[in-house]
Amino acid sequence: MDESRVLLWVKAEPFIVGALQVPPPSKFSLHYLRKISTYVQIRATEKAYPRLYWSTWRHIACGKLQLAKDLAWLYFEIFDSLSAKAPEERLEWSEVLSNCTSEEEVEKQRNQLSVDTLQFLLFLYIQQLNKVSLRTSLIGEEWPSSKNRSQSPDLTEKSNCLNKNWNDYSHQAFVCDHLSDFLELLLDPEQLTASFHSTHSSLVSREAVVALSFLIEGTISRATKIYPLHELALWQPLHADSGFSKSSKTFSFYKLETWLRSCLTGNPFGTSACLKSGKKLAWAHQVEGTTKRAKIACNTHVAPRMHRMVVMSQVYKQTVAKSSDTLVGAHVKIHRCNESFIYLLSPLRSVTIEKCRSSIFVLGPVATTLHLHSCDNVKVIAVCHRLSISSTTECIFHILTPTRPLILSGNQTVTFAPFHTHYPMLEDHMARTGLATVPNYWDNPMVVCRENSDTSVFRLLPPCEFYVFIIPFEMEGDTTEIPGGLPSAYQKALGQREQKIQIWQKTVKEAHLTKDQRKQFQVLVENKFYEWLIHTGHRQQLDSLVPPAAGSKQAAG
Repeated sequence: MDESRVLLWVKAEPFIVGALQVPPPSKFSLHYLRKISTYVQIRATEKAYPRLYWSTWRHIACGKLQLAKDLAWLYFEIFDSLSAKAPEERLEWSEVLSNCTSEEEVEKQRNQLSVDTLQFLLFLYIQQLNKVSLRTSLIGEEWPSSKNRSQSPDLTEKSNCLNKNWNDYSHQAFVCDHLSDFLELLLDPEQLTASFHSTHSSLVSREAVVALSFLIEGTISRATKIYPLHELALWQPLHADSGFSKSSKTFSFYKLETWLRSCLTGNPFGTSACLKSGKKLAWAHQVEGTTKRAKIACNTHVAPRMHRMVVMSQVYKQTVAKSSDTLVGAHVKIHRCNESFIYLLSPLRSVTIEKCRSSIFVLGPVATTLHLHSCDNVKVIAVCHRLSISSTTECIFHILTPTRPLILSGNQTVTFAPFHTHYPMLEDHMARTGLATVPNYWDNPMVVCRENSDTSVFRLLPPCEFYVFIIPFEMEGDTTEIPGGLPSAYQKALGQREQKIQIWQKTVKEAHLTKDQRKQFQVLVENKFYEWLIHTGHRQQLDSLVPPAAGSKQAAG
């Protein structure tokens, strides 16, 4: 293989975290985005280009695209959460928001926020990933494309079990199929025809290729370092291939597109590579009498920190508890886990829980998105930047989040409740992911799905049904209570319950039972407690805390 052969691939994170799992607004079509691109580029002095300010985007989204303000902010904020910011910067922003006493003050602070204009346009366009097409819904798969595309022989098998946000073949196919559109979207207005199209002589600016690095990165064969696309495209030995002209400091549209297509290959750090050649983790054991085998794989032994991935599948009737460097900063996918108790107590990048049922998930702080899809009777306990849910039934979410939880399509009987647990390293992990205790919007979800804007799809947990959750593992650390405390109504309910226990204990003490009566009474109470454990399913939870060859310190492994 030639020393200087370039390998490019489509990055996973913009799709895993950035593509909202709901059909995009119709006005995010290429036709409208081209108009926006021209509009902002000719208004460079009006907070539109090269940085797009919230006030300008609000004007475009609400005034020209007819989006609701909440939806306009949602897309702006999701993109902003993808940008590389230090945790301290995110904590400062949380503090600023928590000090606002009115909606006007919040808006004033938002007006100071800006994002990279061209990258934001690309971000809006990749929302088409989850567009529902009549053709696809009729035949089940995309029609074959004549365009050259690198595919794995087991693509069909993989695409059936992974949604598009996690399917790197879908990412690659999407970028290959729409590469001309991406480039046209980034062209300077004078490089376009009156109908917003490129010509054979169109020139692509250096800034446009820098923006495309939001989606594409790569390496030079035999090298280990990963480079953003623009660094490779601007590398002197590749000028002839990438079409870069030193004199005009621009790229030939035709040459650049041809070079990109010839270099694009599968993502070496994507889900497929993780499943195919990732390191298998022995975090779960085989349960007797079951044919399903738990599979847990990761790429953390080969992937750079921003590309880490852990995929967990088919964990059945057991407890998995980990606080491990393998998980730190990883994108985690949990798939088809049933009747299990999963504790992942490390700072995580993103988490997707899909097709799971009758399980409890206790997660370390999630720096970006926690998404649930097609889950039934699941409880999730987490601090996360954002929660989004689709096609869930009878699920409970105990969360602490600085953004409004997103209720997408197909949900039934959703319950939101305050975050109600802690573990010794929790506050340290929150600081590392830039998550604070305020603001906390756990009780103010946003119904995004078009099918039904009826708020009756969810409820807030009544305080009388509220109990705190104890994480039963020993760990080092300083956190000794629930970060931020509990809302007063829930704290009051706990106090009243504690008072009842004290009254009960006092009643028993004052009954002056004999030794035999005390023994008899203890047996009765224990039997009732045992019946309650079985009836509620807590018996299995307690039993599964004693794995075959480990004690209560397994979380530290």
